[in-house]
Amino acid sequence: MAKLILSMDGLVLKEIPLVKERTTIGRKPHNDIQIDNLAVSGEHAVIVTILNDSFLEDLGSTNGTLVNGNAVKKHFLQNNDIVELGKYKLKYLAEPGQQPAATAADFEKTMVLRPSAMKAAQDQARSMAGAAHAQPQAAEAARASAAQHAAASAASTGTASAAEKEMGPAAFAATATSPAPAATPAAPAAAKSGQILGAIQILSGGNAGKELELAKPLTTLGKPGVQVAVLTRRPQGYFITHVEGAKQPTINGQSIGAAPHMLKDHDVIEIAGVKMEYFVKS
Repeated sequence: MAKLILSMDGLVLKEIPLVKERTTIGRKPHNDIQIDNLAVSGEHAVIVTILNDSFLEDLGSTNGTLVNGNAVKKHFLQNNDIVELGKYKLKYLAEPGQQPAATAADFEKTMVLRPSAMKAAQDQARSMAGAAHAQPQAAEAARASAAQHAAASAASTGTASAAEKEMGPAAFAATATSPAPAATPAAPAAAKSGQILGAIQILSGGNAGKELELAKPLTTLGKPGVQVAVLTRRPQGYFITHVEGAKQPTINGQSIGAAPHMLKDHDVIEIAGVKMEYFVKS
């Protein structure tokens, strides 16, 4: 498993394995990693670990969080990254031999899509799925085209922008955060594994009625700067984990809390003021 090496002035203080999906860092005693120093805020940062990926988020700390010398708000951790909190350093070491399921760009570029852009992206995604079986190279080209179209239509790449203000509270962000692999001989075996396929349908806001198929390992939902959550697809089903925002998303009117929450058929999710229904397709 991935781990952190805590040090100060070159002296290693502790080794922390990332065994939890949500690891908090701060000065207060309730944090998973407590750093008793005035330069560190009471609740300074959090690391969300999903599958083989770890994401760092600064929780609005007073002195900020640096990664490899650069101030960050959100950061996709990569092997040997150095997280700095005052005089303390946390070195991130990925599990040997493990490849990340997502990429840094996937995490940073949670996109707010207009209804027309979402429909176009969905149509292109369907066409990509059909082309992948017969023409892998054509499918790659279609994926690239879809990504370019979404990027041109999106108004945000991980931070609040004027376009978000224009769209108002009904804005909805949905990004499949891990590209679908090209068709391989192993694909039929995966299809026979019995893993369910879920989807969400938007119930409110400007995208009401739109449907998003949850075919990727990671899907980011929400509005950057307001509230963001990650849906993860696992063999036993889909889980939602709170990533960003003062309040956790709700499921059927109840807060999901800090721990990952398993979704059930027809659960109603509310995130960033938008309601959506999760349902099982197959």
